[in-house]
Amino acid sequence: MVEIFLEGVTKRFGKVVAVDNLTLEVKDGEFMVLLGPSGCGKTTTLRLISGLERVTSGRIYFGDELVDDGEATYVPPQRRNVSMVFQSYALFPHMNVFDNIAFPGYVRKLSREEIKKRVYEVADLLRIRDLLDRRPHELSGGQQQRVALARALMIEPSVLLLDEPLANLDAKLRVYMRAELKRIQREFGCTTIYVTHDQVEAMSMSDRIAVLNNGRLQQVGTPDELYDKPANLFVAGFIGSPPMNIIDCTLTNRKYLDFRAFKLEIPESWARVIEDRGEYVFGIRPQDIKVSREEMEGAIDFLVYVSEPLGDRVVLTLTRGDIMIKALVDPSLKAEMGEKIWVFFDFGKAHLYDKKSEKLII
Repeated sequence: MVEIFLEGVTKRFGKVVAVDNLTLEVKDGEFMVLLGPSGCGKTTTLRLISGLERVTSGRIYFGDELVDDGEATYVPPQRRNVSMVFQSYALFPHMNVFDNIAFPGYVRKLSREEIKKRVYEVADLLRIRDLLDRRPHELSGGQQQRVALARALMIEPSVLLLDEPLANLDAKLRVYMRAELKRIQREFGCTTIYVTHDQVEAMSMSDRIAVLNNGRLQQVGTPDELYDKPANLFVAGFIGSPPMNIIDCTLTNRKYLDFRAFKLEIPESWARVIEDRGEYVFGIRPQDIKVSREEMEGAIDFLVYVSEPLGDRVVLTLTRGDIMIKALVDPSLKAEMGEKIWVFFDFGKAHLYDKKSEKLII
């Protein structure tokens, strides 16, 4: 196990800045997830940590050892004791499962006895002992994913790097493998960095999440911290399913948030923080919106645009003027398209962002 520290790391490909001044600490034995949309720099960051790419500027440390500074210092991948699992799995089609897992041991010239011992150990850990004589084309997607992971764990790495390893699996198997990967990481205990664009994967598996966008770090924290207190509008809109409702507004008379289609009176605690100038963005999660057929004090009437039943809950899309929001409600609330219902916004669960800087105010 090892702690990893990226200090002001930048990676350029010609004029394209893939990673922009990234500073990030990954703790010893931690399961860190790099989360963000396609092209945000997640995989490039992983490749910099592995040594497959060199930094343009900045520094990467493994523990106290400087492994890359973009200049004189560079420790190649084979000396970093890292293993990487790719989205494609990259298994050798002409080798059986045993030899695919054993391959890193052959490269490191371990003894046959040691290779056999380690292969059986990781095969037992990943529950694929009965597959060792098969070829990759005889395996399901989930089995191939386990073999690729077993090969990575074969060399007992200090750092395990996973680049969207579940992307090729069907939805049911992804849910199962999320739990399995978390269990394996805990049992094996190595520092793990996992890349995904799926926020459900990130929330369910990680100790902490680093959210990236356009090569820049947006926020680092536990899943609860990112969900309850997103630091900016990008994180607010990216974390959570359905995503947070985000509505432009202005402050009127230091007393009301004006959404044009309606106004909301703000609580005293908000009035002490915000000023009667500038533009704001109001954010509230669909599950924090109260919906009723009966008129409630302080509630605003909306029209039901569409209803999406999900079994244990219903997603309502609601409109008023040019404003459209989503609310999560109990299936017992049967709402028809075009029906008027009453919506109450809970300021205790709401967020307010500065529209210009996009940073969290409340």
